[in-house]
Amino acid sequence: MSAPPQSDREKLTQISVKGIALVENVKNVKNTFNRHLHYTTVKDRNVATTRDYYYALAHTVKDNLVSRWIRTQQHYYDTDPKRVYYLSLEFLMGRTLTNTMVNLGIQSTCDEALYQLGLYIEELQDIEEDAGLGNGGLGRLAACFLDSMASLGMAAYGYGLRYEYGIFAQKIKDCEQIEEPDNWLRFGNPWEKARPEFMIPINFYGRVEKSNGVSKWVDTQIVFAMPYDNPVPGFRNNVVNTLRLWSAKSPNSFSLKFFNNGDYIQAVLDRNLAENITRVLYPNDNMFEGKELRLKQEYFLVAATLQDIFRRFQTNKYGSTDPVRTSFDKFPEKVALQMNDTHPAIAIAELMRLLVDVEGIPFDKAWKITTQTCAYTNHTILPEALERWPTSMFENMLPRHLEIIYEINANHLKRVSEKFPGDVDKLRNLSIIEEDGEKCINMARLAIVGSHAVNGVAKIHSEIIKETIFKDFYELDPQKFQNKTNGITPRRWMVLCNPELADAICEHIGEEWITELSQLRKIAPLVNNASFVQKVQQVKNENKMKLASLIEKEYGITLNIESMFDVHVKRIHEYKRQLLNLLHIVTMYNRIKDNPNAPFVPRTVMIGGKAAPGYYTAKQIIKLICYVARVINNDPIVGDKLKVIFLENYRVTLAEKIIPATDLSEQISTAGTEASGTGNMKFMLNGALTIGTLDGANVEMREEMGKENIFIFGMDVDDVKELQKKGYNAMEYYEKIPELKRCIDQIKCGYFNPQNPDMFNDLVDIILKYDRFYVLADYEDYIKCQEKVNQCYQNGIEWTKKAIKNIASSGFFSSDRTIEEYAKDIWGVTPSREKLPDPHEPHDLQDQKN
Repeated sequence: MSAPPQSDREKLTQISVKGIALVENVKNVKNTFNRHLHYTTVKDRNVATTRDYYYALAHTVKDNLVSRWIRTQQHYYDTDPKRVYYLSLEFLMGRTLTNTMVNLGIQSTCDEALYQLGLYIEELQDIEEDAGLGNGGLGRLAACFLDSMASLGMAAYGYGLRYEYGIFAQKIKDCEQIEEPDNWLRFGNPWEKARPEFMIPINFYGRVEKSNGVSKWVDTQIVFAMPYDNPVPGFRNNVVNTLRLWSAKSPNSFSLKFFNNGDYIQAVLDRNLAENITRVLYPNDNMFEGKELRLKQEYFLVAATLQDIFRRFQTNKYGSTDPVRTSFDKFPEKVALQMNDTHPAIAIAELMRLLVDVEGIPFDKAWKITTQTCAYTNHTILPEALERWPTSMFENMLPRHLEIIYEINANHLKRVSEKFPGDVDKLRNLSIIEEDGEKCINMARLAIVGSHAVNGVAKIHSEIIKETIFKDFYELDPQKFQNKTNGITPRRWMVLCNPELADAICEHIGEEWITELSQLRKIAPLVNNASFVQKVQQVKNENKMKLASLIEKEYGITLNIESMFDVHVKRIHEYKRQLLNLLHIVTMYNRIKDNPNAPFVPRTVMIGGKAAPGYYTAKQIIKLICYVARVINNDPIVGDKLKVIFLENYRVTLAEKIIPATDLSEQISTAGTEASGTGNMKFMLNGALTIGTLDGANVEMREEMGKENIFIFGMDVDDVKELQKKGYNAMEYYEKIPELKRCIDQIKCGYFNPQNPDMFNDLVDIILKYDRFYVLADYEDYIKCQEKVNQCYQNGIEWTKKAIKNIASSGFFSSDRTIEEYAKDIWGVTPSREKLPDPHEPHDLQDQKN
């Protein structure tokens, strides 16, 4: 038998080498796993639980991170790049294990090792709790951004709070939302590393003393901020960045007053009150809650983070001629601080306090440093979401910051007067301090005045803020305003959650698209490749079967796999218009009941999301959905033509199962209310078609994919303005559209809840009398558009081709692209995309201070 050709021999050699390496790697993973089971969990296979196995695996995977993590930080210390600090009160990270294995490229090795040990990796993955340290889109965006910054090799740090209780666990009992505490840390967190050596004192309350023109904040109460570091691995580039979360710790000293009285117990109890600052995440989405604890959380995050940034900055003594003190002239050259919404906006006052009071820098110079360093991202135009803190609360809790804000405002209004002389309205509209009613600090205005860049998160949103809520600020400083359309990380939202689809794409165009999502354009011609179309269909059906199996297990409802999986998952809020979806569900139900033998495209409608615990209307919407679902799912005439599921406890991990299985994505907010949305992008990337309004990023999605591949209905922003001007009268639509009237009458008369027919009168009143989001104005067009959806779905090949065109057009919506734009236009940073050396041996960091 003749020898194979040279090229074939090379291939065989490569395969052989890879095979030997895989066997060796599997052996190493098994050895490390057994070592952690023995030494870390202190168990053996006879008594170990599934949770013990999860911890052994987590520590095994983490071992692959640690030397990379240390080397990355050492690299940043040695090369001294400009660092980006991303401040966010929310980070919705989800689970860490699988994401880490995917990004390190060790998933198949770990899978094989566990299989050889008689364990199943899926069972261990399910043990991990979601790190639910956010409410929704804002927190999940922050998580995607961290992934992108690491994958782009940027020296970036996330800073947030380590809430002991994250976003509540949602239970549905008797059709009502019940909130249960999310004690995600009760079994510990194997991924984090506590850093008590970097504990920082944070001051509250007290008073301000003046001496020789110098202000001192004295007689304060101190709480300590303890950092917990969490690794953020880039995608196969050996870069591991850090998410640092702060936890509140009491000072070691006790109140002498109580000791003198002999009340030791009270002294200990009072000491623990300080730790309430990071006890729980506020479960509010698009709703400002002016509670003292919330302001404490915001300042606690900012004060700890800025002291940490100063420590890191001063470690290198950038350009300092003074051997004792660092020159802060270069601070903006080395530090970029991005505020994710207004929650960290007090960073502007705190940075000024540190520069002026602590570092002794003149106010004007400190202000220049501050504005060159800070940038602000706006996420909402809803008035109820904009933060306004009473000056009285500041005066009590943060007296020095109130003085600084007053001085900032005085200087700012002086500039306004010079630009718009005699314009009293301009002064009122541009003042950081609002004096209508209770005197308040408008945090969005503080953020704009104290930043060199202000951005919206979708093209239409960025235009709306310039034309409406920030119109006067745009006229004052047009150069500050930018757009940075949101994005998602393709690593979690395709490679991790939809591996079969990722593999199918890789077979045809290689793997470059995972870090360069625009490469997905290459699959556009494959709509004419019958085998690829069939493969995409097959992957979708398999994902639907997996989800159907989960639904049957959790809810006892058997789904029709051939039905259209119509999904609406996001926070429950009136502006997101779950009620409009519900009216369509009831309309479909009525049509089936009226004519059971008529042709009908089967649907499974899934709605999921949490309502803020104090948001009565949102909780009523959940209740109504569940009552309607109960009637429809148990109606024998309807059968498997229509099913309605309310997905309990929607979270990142559940999204990873739902999104790959979805046929139709509902993005139906009132035009002009959704800043961007990122769920819409996740569905698009995974081959779901979108029905939606021209709102948020839907506008740019349509531009990318072409209007024939998305189902757009309803009013646009200009139409909404026209309706507002004319005056919206919901009763006109109610009287004019018989199908709509019938739906509302059924809800009002208790058709779905005969035991208590008045249960949803409040909701009906909102729809007909007080609706700010014009549900009925878009109903008719929504129903017609859904009929077009049905028609399209009946042709499976054409539907799949549109799905492929959606996937091919997703490249623009990568968070890598978003972060590159931030880096270039706002932070003044160039992503290196450098792959760091693979550290085979652990290497001690030369300067642990970094």
